[in-house]
Amino acid sequence: MDLTSIEVINLLVVLSLSAAVAGFMAGLLGVGGGIVMVPALYYAFSVLDFDLVTRMHLSVGTSLAIIIPTSIISTRTHMQYNAVDFNMVKSFGIFILSGVILGTFLAVGLKTPALVLFFSIFAFMVGLFFIFFREKLVERPKKISSLTKNISGIVIGFISVPLGIGGGSLMVPFMRTFGYDIRKSIGTAAAIGFLIAVSGTTTMIISGNIINNVNSPFSFGYVNLLGFLVFVPVTMIMARIGAKVVYKINKKLLSKIFGTFLIIVSIRSYIEYLNIS
Repeated sequence: MDLTSIEVINLLVVLSLSAAVAGFMAGLLGVGGGIVMVPALYYAFSVLDFDLVTRMHLSVGTSLAIIIPTSIISTRTHMQYNAVDFNMVKSFGIFILSGVILGTFLAVGLKTPALVLFFSIFAFMVGLFFIFFREKLVERPKKISSLTKNISGIVIGFISVPLGIGGGSLMVPFMRTFGYDIRKSIGTAAAIGFLIAVSGTTTMIISGNIINNVNSPFSFGYVNLLGFLVFVPVTMIMARIGAKVVYKINKKLLSKIFGTFLIIVSIRSYIEYLNIS
């Protein structure tokens, strides 16, 4: 797999720019960055001509690994503003882990076209949420029952793994639905994203090694070291910046811009699904 110097530079530029956007959005919007990183990694792995059979699986697993340091930086920054509800994080713990394990079985069982389609549909739905609904939810906090937390934790963990996300795209709207402050929702989502990322990365590495169908270089199970090393330093810096900006700007317009961006990503992913299916 020989790449020209121009192709290598193009690859690094694409990865770096995508990492900057993903990290910034992780801190600013509590979306974990995965919803930006997965399509970026998939594009990069396509340029590198990685095996189509595991290309999306590597994108998902690598995204989860990258979210680990990103979520740490984002959570620590939100903690400075007392915007992390650790009681909520603790109550979700074991149920998030259960969902992640189940989600891993789904992720490794799906073929690349199905994973791409799954991601496309989800990106479209999240895009609509950011455009039309994010700022129009309940403003007074409601008590969340234990049963609701338990079921929601399993569902969020289950869906997050095959999408390669930290769960923020699900956790933020969940908390907003029950009237939590937007900043508290984002900070708590970042902390829960850490739990999802650590457990999801572990299960994707283990499952990839068990199935043993990864023929791409520098890969450990369904996690690619090259993508990880390029993304991590950039996302860690940008996540901190994004988390600080939360407290300085009006995010209504930004939410709509980001939602529009996700709609475009979903359409592009659907086109890719049609091309490879």
